[in-house]
Parts: sequence; C-alpha cells; structure tokens
Amino acid sequence: MAKQDSIIKNREWLEAKAQEPGVKPLDGGIYYKVIKQGNKGGASPNRGSVVSVHYTGKTINGKQFDSSRGGVAPAFRLRELIPGWIIALQQMHVGDKWEVYIPAEKGYGKLSQPGIPGGSTLVFEIELLGVS
Repeated sequence: MAKQDSIIKNREWLEAKAQEPGVKPLDGGIYYKVIKQGNKGGASPNRGSVVSVHYTGKTINGKQFDSSRGGVAPAFRLRELIPGWIIALQQMHVGDKWEVYIPAEKGYGKLSQPGIPGGSTLVFEIELLGVS
C-alpha cells in the first residue's frame, strides 16, 4: 500500500472509532475510551510530572509494537513523551486505565519508527499507576 493510501486509511479508521459508543474526544484530535475508572479526586500529572505507567502500543491493524506489561512499570517525564501521551495523561487520574487513539500528527507523524509505518494512528492502552 502506498504511503498516502496508508495515511488516509489511518485517518478514516480514527474517524470511525470516534463514532463508537463510549469514545470521547480530547484536544488535538485524540480520542479515548475508559477501561477502568481510577479515583476522580486522585493525582493528575502536569507536563513536568514523572509518571509511572503500564502500557501497550498497537497500530490500527492490532500489531503490537511496544509494551511494558510483564515487567516493572516504567517511569517517564511527561514532557519528554509524544504529544498524544502528554495531552491524554494530563486528563487521567491515578488508577485510570484508558484506551487512547492518537492521530499521527500527535504521535510520530510521517516518520516511520520500528514496527510503526509513518502516518500511523497509534492505539495505546495506558494505565496511570503513579505521579510524582
């Protein structure tokens, strides 16, 4: 499939996903679905926070390209992550587990990454375990 066709297919997939029941919008064309609700009064990160998360990343065809499951939950400084994670995680509370749908423009853009063709919509299951 030509790169432009792939980009169009990814955009169409995201548009269709946005219409599904339970899928909610965030800034930047990002969408999410709550899998597990944490403590609504619990901590939420800001751009300068360090977050501890478990996550699994997939492309729209279901191919997994990364996961922290089965190991120790990694910690990241939020501002150093892709824009889609920065936007989504700032809306989450400790204990939340979401499936997040990130358009290419808020992910890796047109650049290919290992296991991720350029222009890909990213699907992440993210569980926020801690904020410091």
